[in-house]
Amino acid sequence: MISKTLCLGLLLGLPWAARCAEVEYHLTISEKLIAPAGEQVQALAINNSIPGPTLRFRVGDWARIRVTNGLPTEETSLHWHGLLVPNEQDGVSYLTTPPIKAGGSHLFEFELTHPGTYWYHSHTGLQEQRGVYGSIVVEPREADPDPPNREFVVVLSDWTNEHPDEVMRTLVRGDEYYALRKGNMQSLWGAHRAGALKDYLERERTRMPPMDISDVAYDAFWVNGQPRIELAGKAGERIKLRIINAAASTYFYIHSAAGPLTIVAADGPRVQPVEVNRLLIGMAETYDVIVTLPGDGRYEVRATAQDGSGHASLFLGTGTERLAGEIPKPNLYRMDWMAAALEVDEKPLDAPEPARPQAPYRKLKSTTPTRLPADAPLRELELRLTGDMQRYIWSLNGKTLMEESTIPVRHGEVLRLKLINDTMMHHPMHLHGHFFRLLNGQGNYSPLKHTVDVPPMGTQTIEFEANEVGDWLFHCHLLYHMKAGMTRVISYTDQGADHRPTLNTKHMNPWRFNLGATVQNNFTEGYAGWMNARNNVDLNWEHGLDRHEEYEMDLNWKRYFNPNFSTVAGYRFTNATGTRDRAFGGVLYRLPFMVESMLTADTEGDLRAGLGKSLQLTDRLSLSTEVEYDTHSHWEWSTALECRLNKQFSITTGYHSEFGLGGGIHFRW
Repeated sequence: MISKTLCLGLLLGLPWAARCAEVEYHLTISEKLIAPAGEQVQALAINNSIPGPTLRFRVGDWARIRVTNGLPTEETSLHWHGLLVPNEQDGVSYLTTPPIKAGGSHLFEFELTHPGTYWYHSHTGLQEQRGVYGSIVVEPREADPDPPNREFVVVLSDWTNEHPDEVMRTLVRGDEYYALRKGNMQSLWGAHRAGALKDYLERERTRMPPMDISDVAYDAFWVNGQPRIELAGKAGERIKLRIINAAASTYFYIHSAAGPLTIVAADGPRVQPVEVNRLLIGMAETYDVIVTLPGDGRYEVRATAQDGSGHASLFLGTGTERLAGEIPKPNLYRMDWMAAALEVDEKPLDAPEPARPQAPYRKLKSTTPTRLPADAPLRELELRLTGDMQRYIWSLNGKTLMEESTIPVRHGEVLRLKLINDTMMHHPMHLHGHFFRLLNGQGNYSPLKHTVDVPPMGTQTIEFEANEVGDWLFHCHLLYHMKAGMTRVISYTDQGADHRPTLNTKHMNPWRFNLGATVQNNFTEGYAGWMNARNNVDLNWEHGLDRHEEYEMDLNWKRYFNPNFSTVAGYRFTNATGTRDRAFGGVLYRLPFMVESMLTADTEGDLRAGLGKSLQLTDRLSLSTEVEYDTHSHWEWSTALECRLNKQFSITTGYHSEFGLGGGIHFRW
């Protein structure tokens, strides 16, 4: 414990002793009722506050942080995001640090070795989304030679009134309701109105699901726990904002009515000052920026959700409000706005910024050389960021954490990771326990970061010296992507050939129950069962309500190998004329234009083939049609028109070749 030794030396008056202090905090995680969007809901808080308190230190201080779990039944944890701490202090339950059981506590102790803006958050389940996060400020030993007039910590976050477990279940079953809530539902009529019908049909042809920039429809966006705050400031003052994106799944654009933002630090380490008009900040990133107030008034600094679904604001100064203005919403039918942002990376650094810029990485340049040891062995590794939006599987190189958990690393080597995004979503990739160099064209002055945004269909290259011990997480910091499998463990090989990282499998690839049914005046059909990333075990039924009450029920298991191919095996119960119960098996395949195809054979020697297609006509109106041919019962077909009312219910009408014309309700849970 170096700091304690230094402190002892200081007390004894030894000349070599550096300034140091023990800084203690006591943090209690507990439940709290809040009403951020007109509805009282249960949240989690730290010291009865969302966000939790700002923890302040100076380089050389010794932190003693006692964390008490005041939750009635849940485990919890805290991870010190961006701080270089001993492995056992990193705060990832089971992997590095024991979970804090309900009613228990844990004492974290570590030295503060580097200055900057950082934060802390739960690494248990989805607690981060529920309010378990706070900020950290570490001051340098030396005084700032050009101090700002004022300084504020700005913690950005997103809030949903739904329990995050319900959010995850909705995402896993492929429900598009959140896109509907945000006004981002793609449809045939919407494509026509946007003049993008050709783009829409091309996306369908290539079997790409509708694009959305974020997964969840949020009820509120916050700055320091409020949708709007006001902070002090005077004309001519230089104000430092320590901005932390603590959101679970929202990128923000930061822009100011006071003029350009001057970035002076990124993810903690200082960078050479650079001006930007709009700053895209990914989840888990931090930026220190300087805002200069040009005159009297209250100047808005606005954080706009990247998908355009809302914003949070802080105002600097007093007097007349001066608003930052609107960020143009994305056209989800066309990719030209995204292409324009990516093209800027091929232009000179002083080229005009697009209206919706990418992260400002090309402009970031460290204030000191960051080159790694030239004599260290270099190993390069390619990681593809992969996913299946419809089943909500997120992975690296096509495999989830459950399927492939570890990236081995040798102590002393330099590991260079080429991150290739094969998806249409941004992914903020975060490495625990290390800073990495972002190879952005700045050579020996490449910036140091702990989190990097990899844009849709884009690439980032990072490298770091393996100078630690133990196991460290590397994961997407979009919370729901991390929990869905886009995670690996960087595991040092000197732990032995038989070492395996300790992972909490309880929260990995869980089974989730889903139910959906259509009840019409002529028949009912639906499904009920359990699903996880690669499997469905469920009961599908079709039951006539006429005098014959003919039914067919399949108890089946589907195994999904990739977004377009799966197998099915099961047992069919039926009372159809001339048939009897039977086992069956076959394959399911997604054809171009998102047409679902099926081919099965059963133990009675019958074959069945089918095609199905759903088409979103407007935001709320969809059309679905199915056709089947069975070598015993011959042709069967149906078509249905459905109008979505809310998350649970739709009204529907249609025609079925066996049961005729009808109408009723579609329910989903």
